[in-house]
Amino acid sequence: MDTMSVNVATVRSAASIAGARDSARTFLERLARPTIAAEAADTVVLVVSELVTNALRHGGGTCTLNLTAHPDSIEVSVHDRSPQTPRMRTPDLNGGTGGFGWPMVKRLARATSVTHRTVGGKTVSALLAR
Repeated sequence: MDTMSVNVATVRSAASIAGARDSARTFLERLARPTIAAEAADTVVLVVSELVTNALRHGGGTCTLNLTAHPDSIEVSVHDRSPQTPRMRTPDLNGGTGGFGWPMVKRLARATSVTHRTVGGKTVSALLAR
């Protein structure tokens, strides 16, 4: 099983989010057989971007990204310091305050979970088709 952990810091930094996407692409390119299809890889990178963005925006300004390759799936997990669970909300079509990311992640993933950590904060995970 292939795994990778990336520390992402700096509140809402475009560079941090882009770095997380780049790390995910590198992880996916280095996978042992079976490799991942291009469309599935794009989905993983999109989910990484959304979960890291949400963690930086709502989770205290730092997070850790973990990627795990299973035989038929990729698990994206993001740890942050906030105990607040992601919630569905009406997307803001006019004010630019978001509301699109979590519903999109839930639609793209086979499964999602939120685990509260005993040391504080939470882990948000999405299991995606490989």
